[in-house]
Amino acid sequence: MKQFFLKLFTWWNSQTFGTQLWTWRFGELVGQDEQGNRYYRTRGGEIDPTLNFERRWVIYNGVAEASRIPPGWYGWLHHRFDTPPTEDTYAPREWEKPHQPNLTGTPAAYRPAGSTLASGRRPKATGDYQPWTPGN
Repeated sequence: MKQFFLKLFTWWNSQTFGTQLWTWRFGELVGQDEQGNRYYRTRGGEIDPTLNFERRWVIYNGVAEASRIPPGWYGWLHHRFDTPPTEDTYAPREWEKPHQPNLTGTPAAYRPAGSTLASGRRPKATGDYQPWTPGN
């Protein structure tokens, strides 16, 4: 029952009934990434008459967080590549880091030195700061 209400009222938790119906009726599964996100396009690669290009979308596995899309799939979703990573031999470059989700708002978020959230207390001023005053 809980899953029914989540699909009915929340868009951020995987997919709604409307998206599920649209995907079932017009969508074609293209592939899935290592996190379980599923990628779709219009059935048969048809061009949408209102957009003049093929529709592409993702159904997230869990919370809808855009930073969870790997680079290869991101490029395909945004029409930078015509072939999806499942059909193409996509290999990450040596300088690409492994995917890391957006950590903002979590205990693992970046907290620079001097932040009150880093250690719970701001360090004392060192005296090397000179305030700006207008006209000087």
